[in-house]
Amino acid sequence: MSNADTVIAALRTSYDGLADLVKKFDDDALAGPSAATEWDIAQVLSHLGSGAEIMYATVQAALDGKPGPDGDFNQSVWGRWNAASRREQADGFLEQNEKLTALFESLDAGQRENLRLDLSYVPEPVDVATISRGRLSEFSLHSWDVRSAIDPQATLDPQAVPELLQSSGDLLAWITKPAALNGQSTDLAVTTTEPATELTLHLTEPVSIDLAPADKPDGTLSLPSETWLRLVSGRLDPAGDSAVELTGPVTLETLRQVFPGY
Repeated sequence: MSNADTVIAALRTSYDGLADLVKKFDDDALAGPSAATEWDIAQVLSHLGSGAEIMYATVQAALDGKPGPDGDFNQSVWGRWNAASRREQADGFLEQNEKLTALFESLDAGQRENLRLDLSYVPEPVDVATISRGRLSEFSLHSWDVRSAIDPQATLDPQAVPELLQSSGDLLAWITKPAALNGQSTDLAVTTTEPATELTLHLTEPVSIDLAPADKPDGTLSLPSETWLRLVSGRLDPAGDSAVELTGPVTLETLRQVFPGY
């Protein structure tokens, strides 16, 4: 299968898993805290629902040969979702994410390969694999924010992990806090398992990743791929430390400060 095929399949699995849980939530559960510390569970679902609505409009516009939605459209969507009740946010999450996932699934082979979509935050149009992988990343991480609030042992969806590894460095310039390094520069040789990867983490300003082994690293970081993804997205709490092996001049606490989450 193409990259788009595997990403869309993973998005379906991730959505169905969270949807089954959301359908069981009562009003008290929706008001409960999520792992996204500033949001309750309904607010996480609202974020995923409004994002799905905006992305659906973006994909549909490309299919229709029209410009994508603008900032005014996005603001109107966010305003409507923010004003909704918790139950409306949960129901809207189910509706809009099913609608978006089904739209991705409806794309034929030619569209998955050749369709290009305009996004306001990137300089050039992107393909279906790229936009669906971006959606999978956001959905998987925020799904964990909901599920881990109920099950402390929750992990990212296994089917999503190989896809998210391909984009784990895309947002580093925006999400990292290199000031936590206090001017120190360090290269870590990162080795992950399930699936096995080797890469280099450059802890400097700006923080960056090379998808290749380090020549002369200052230290090493070994951990499961799923744990790596939660570390760089600010979702690895001390309870997950046992899966991490770190050597060199930086501590895991420093890494947490460099990757505070989003």
